[in-house]
Amino acid sequence: MKQKKYNISVEATLEVIGGKWKCVILCHLTHGKKRTSELKRLMPNITQKMLTQQLRELEEDGIINRIIYNQVPPKVEYELSDYGRSLQGILDSLCAWGEIHIERVYGDKSEVLEESILNE
Repeated sequence: MKQKKYNISVEATLEVIGGKWKCVILCHLTHGKKRTSELKRLMPNITQKMLTQQLRELEEDGIINRIIYNQVPPKVEYELSDYGRSLQGILDSLCAWGEIHIERVYGDKSEVLEESILNE
């Protein structure tokens, strides 16, 4: 592995989970295994190409596991790895801060926050 230098350790974190979609994917996977089609349904604004790319990157970084079932038609599921589960506290904090931010900016969060198991 190529030697890398970071100015601050949060750079390493953001290198792995940064961007618009990775944390959203990870939050959905905290609720159990999901197929690609389930994740796409839960995140209708993500393109299939972007979802596939983000899943591959998270798998390469050891944050999620890709489970392939030997059946016809083929079935693939994604789950958090043990290493990925170590992000639970960070994800919970991001969600909590997001709710506070939404309420501060928009008032009633029910006006801007979609109904979802993640938003209960």
